[in-house]
Amino acid sequence: MTKTSSRKEVKDQSPDIRYGFGKSSLGRILVASSDKGVVSILIGDSNAQLVEDLQSRFPKAHLRHDEPEAAGFVKAVVGYVEDPSNGLADLPLDIRGTTFQKRVWKSLLDIPAGETSTYTEIAQKIGSPKAIRAVGNACSTNNLAFAVPCHRVLHKDGSVSGGYHWGDDRQREMIEREARRDSSKKS
Repeated sequence: MTKTSSRKEVKDQSPDIRYGFGKSSLGRILVASSDKGVVSILIGDSNAQLVEDLQSRFPKAHLRHDEPEAAGFVKAVVGYVEDPSNGLADLPLDIRGTTFQKRVWKSLLDIPAGETSTYTEIAQKIGSPKAIRAVGNACSTNNLAFAVPCHRVLHKDGSVSGGYHWGDDRQREMIEREARRDSSKKS
C-alpha cells in the first residue's frame, strides 16, 4: 500500500459515534458522542425517530448504541432539562459545522440561561448584520439541543421561531424553565 492510498483509507473511515437514550418531561432524549465529546443532543417522541434524525445528521458515521458509554452524558442533559440550574458548562462538546455556523453557535453560548436574543442581534454580534436568515438557518441545523442554546433565539417581536427543530412548545417550555431558574437565583 502506498502512502497516498493509506491516507485516503484513513480519510474515508467513518467516525465512530456512540449514543444512548434518556427520558425527560419534554420527551425522549438521545445524546451522541465521539472521542472528543458530545456531538449531538436530540429530543423527540421516540427512540426510532431520534436514531433516524442522528443518522441524517451524520450520514457517514458509524453509529453504535452504547448505553453505558452514554450514561453520564445522558444523565447530565436530562438533569439540565428538568432543572436548568444544573447547567451544562462541564459537558465536553465536539461542535461540528461550517465556520459560519460555529461563529453563530459560539455567540449563542454567550446568552445566559433565563435570557433571550434575536436573530438580528446574533447577526450583528458576529459581524454579519445582513445575515439574519443565515443565522436562522444555523440555528435550525444545530446538532446540540440545549448545550448550544438555539431555543434562546427569538424573532424581533419576541415570538418563538416557529421553526424550532424540536417544536415550539418545547422551545417555550425551556425558555420558561430557564427564566424561572434565573428569577429564583435572584430572590
